[in-house]
Amino acid sequence: MPIGLPAELLVALRRARRVAALTGAGVSAESGVPTFRDAQTGLWSQYRPEALATPQAFQRDPKLVWEWYAWRRELVGRARPNPGHLALAEFERRLAQRGAVFTLITQNVDGLHAQAGSQNLIELHGNLQRTKCFDCGRPAETWAEDGSVPPRCPACGGRLRPDVVWFNEALPPEALTAAFEAAQACDVFLSVGTSGLVEPAASLPFEALRRGAVVAEVNPHETPLSAHATFVLVGPAGEVLPALVQALSRQ
Repeated sequence: MPIGLPAELLVALRRARRVAALTGAGVSAESGVPTFRDAQTGLWSQYRPEALATPQAFQRDPKLVWEWYAWRRELVGRARPNPGHLALAEFERRLAQRGAVFTLITQNVDGLHAQAGSQNLIELHGNLQRTKCFDCGRPAETWAEDGSVPPRCPACGGRLRPDVVWFNEALPPEALTAAFEAAQACDVFLSVGTSGLVEPAASLPFEALRRGAVVAEVNPHETPLSAHATFVLVGPAGEVLPALVQALSRQ
């Protein structure tokens, strides 16, 4: 058995009928995706991220905000799923084979979990690759290339914006409800590569603990969850998660 993988955790995962996982920026960082603030380089270093990621900023200067997100999309577009992403997708497949349910909740907006093959995915903060209308809220996959920056909504003519959650905006209610339901119903909860500082996502592992679930944290750094988790697996997701999946495959 790999060092640092408690036998009790493996037993709990093998017996679990429902497993939930929460992932944060640490998982994406292993694919080379810059964190929200690390992306402020070059031309954009003069701006605070908070000044470009609010509805008010978009209303003041929609062209500036659209172009910043287009630049971020280009950065993210170069990234590929890492072994941590792939291990979570493999874990979901293995659980499904025995009729168990795996729910992956992510705070990341880069779409790498979907690229890796994860199916039952809740994107709490949206997805950088998607676009919606600022006015009517409808998603937009195509629009007229007439030189407008931002482009115009094909449904109502409003300005299009990235489909991510900005500061001063509520999380999508359906996604948030589904995330808490998964945390409350699971037998095992994995908190992976997240600082545990951003609410409401930070409350999810504690909700799972309150309902009697086994909670395992995977993180190279200590977080507010560390002192409360049932198990703490110290290390990057790209190393710990593949080892966990491999250990689970051995009976």
